[in-house]
Amino acid sequence: MARIGIFGGTFDPIHIGHLMCAEQARDACALDTVIFVPVSIPAATKIDPVLETDDRMNMCKLAIADNPAFDISDVDIVRGGITYTADTLADLREAYPDDELFFITGSDSAKSLPKWYKPKTLARLASFIAVDRPGAELTDDEVAELSDQGFTVIPIRAARMDISSTEIRRLVAEGRSIRYLCPYPVCAYIQKKGLYQKGIQ
Repeated sequence: MARIGIFGGTFDPIHIGHLMCAEQARDACALDTVIFVPVSIPAATKIDPVLETDDRMNMCKLAIADNPAFDISDVDIVRGGITYTADTLADLREAYPDDELFFITGSDSAKSLPKWYKPKTLARLASFIAVDRPGAELTDDEVAELSDQGFTVIPIRAARMDISSTEIRRLVAEGRSIRYLCPYPVCAYIQKKGLYQKGIQ
């Protein structure tokens, strides 16, 4: 039985902060694999990502190519529409019926798990790795409360890097360097295809 981490996001673009988070979750929770899952339309905003799915998938593939513990899935993109974590987990549970699934999220988001779409389905299908966010760390009481509601939540401390995809898109639109903010192959892909250069997103 493998321990599989699931890391969803728009990845528009994927950056070093995403990779750090995934690697530290893998290390802290002894995961065999972390699967990156680019969403179709994020449920939290219901706003289409800036880039088409092909470009976001390609950048993810480039970013994780040198880490044998990282993989990628297009289940959300194939399904289309608004992406709900419950649907992502249901699809991946079908693909990995005998393995343990761990969904990686921020501690701020983990606090609201009972309010997510189909919370009982979420609690049944996976455990949740809550990566500390500044000022939003999970307390022992909050973890216990989530447990009482059926959720298995594992808080972890991780190195913090203040990088956002929004900021990276702004820098590109301004003609500024994003080197060391994204893996080099991702930087090269963005430059070669002229992505994010039509205005600040």
